[in-house]
Amino acid sequence: MYMLKNYSIGVMLSGNKAQAAPEERFSRMDINEWQRNEDRDLDGRVEAGGVVKEGTPSVTNWHDFIAFLRTNRQFRRFWIAGVISQFGNWFNYIAIFVLLEKLTGSGQAVSWFLIAKFMPSFLFGPAAGVLADRFSRKGLMIACDVIRIGVVLCFLLVRRAEYVWVVYALALVQETLWTVANPARQASVPNLCAREEINIANALSGATWSILLAFGASLGGFVTAAAGWQAAIVVDALTFLISALLLAGLDLPHTRPSQEKEPLTLLRITGITDMVEGWRYVRGHAKVRALILVKSGWALSGGILVMLVVFGEQVFAAGRSGMGSGILYACRGLGAAVGPFIAWRLLGEEAPAMMRGIAASFFVSAGAYLLFSQAPNLLVAAPLVLLGHIGGAIQWVFSTALLHRTVEDAYRGRVFAAEMALVTLFLSLSTYCTGAALDLNIAPRTVALALGGMFLLPGCAWQVWLRWRRAARG
Repeated sequence: MYMLKNYSIGVMLSGNKAQAAPEERFSRMDINEWQRNEDRDLDGRVEAGGVVKEGTPSVTNWHDFIAFLRTNRQFRRFWIAGVISQFGNWFNYIAIFVLLEKLTGSGQAVSWFLIAKFMPSFLFGPAAGVLADRFSRKGLMIACDVIRIGVVLCFLLVRRAEYVWVVYALALVQETLWTVANPARQASVPNLCAREEINIANALSGATWSILLAFGASLGGFVTAAAGWQAAIVVDALTFLISALLLAGLDLPHTRPSQEKEPLTLLRITGITDMVEGWRYVRGHAKVRALILVKSGWALSGGILVMLVVFGEQVFAAGRSGMGSGILYACRGLGAAVGPFIAWRLLGEEAPAMMRGIAASFFVSAGAYLLFSQAPNLLVAAPLVLLGHIGGAIQWVFSTALLHRTVEDAYRGRVFAAEMALVTLFLSLSTYCTGAALDLNIAPRTVALALGGMFLLPGCAWQVWLRWRRAARG
């Protein structure tokens, strides 16, 4: 029960391009030319159209963010829709936790709810990526928003404990719809902004998520306490409606996989052929392979989110329930908000600098959490959590931006879906093992020390890969 309860709390606070055919259909000259273009991009010597542009937008200049949102109407609508939808998610989480508490009074019930929220990303993610590449991404996102309005409102019908299983079923359906919409959303970003604007677009998305992490749950809790969990559910449903209306105004084309002269087989109809082609694409491009593993490298130590609750409520307990973990999670949100901006300021905004930043950020997270595990009090621990999630945010935002700049449109949905499936798998395993270690009465400081040390593994792997990459290119 100890593991399940902390598992629950920790995870809660947790222009078109040329169409590309499947890899095996490229001629040798095409493959070599694509590889040369990819290598030049990694070096940062070639920008959009093969020319390094002067005066490109900079993530270190806030005026460029304002200009970007003011002039790019399409991305502005897309971004606002995402902000509103994410905002509603926190209302939904808080409302369902309150509902489950009223129905069962069990922390285990909350854990089953979160397990239902985790499962679809891993089970259905690869298939969702095929949908994002084969069909209209705009249509998928709108359809998922509209269906989720009805799904969310169905929570209002659950009134008695014997129907608690309906909550889990609705959570499973809701998260399955998110699993379908998310690859479509991630893959759409480069279609809504110029190549030189991708860093700014990802910086906005990362900062938005961080701010909502810090304040969204608090506001959701306030509304739930003031007006009841039913009011929070209605607010969540309204956010999906507003998001769908905003997305309806988008002009969002994309390049779909080539299916010319292909026989209509059962494998192609079901999408299995597209899924296999996506994996072949990833396997054939070392840079893409490395980038989709970045977030999974962080997820190896994802159980550290549970430890923030354990340290805040037990190790640093000061007699006020929620105070310690609230401070630590606020520091997490702040670190995630500022991390990428600090790295861009120190290292630069070109691809090679971002690749080096990813490698360095794992060591930043490792050092911060190794020290956190031995922190004597909350005053010392809080800035270390901030530093640790500065590193985590660099990994997350930089890897996403580099994938946006690297992966061809026809494969982008499958790549992002595969990435999220791996993240979900490793995060679930790490969280489970963390809870199991605590159930075995292993000291929290020892568990946190081990998790901090695990950040060193992907950091070392990235350093080795970067050196190999440089040596291979002479």
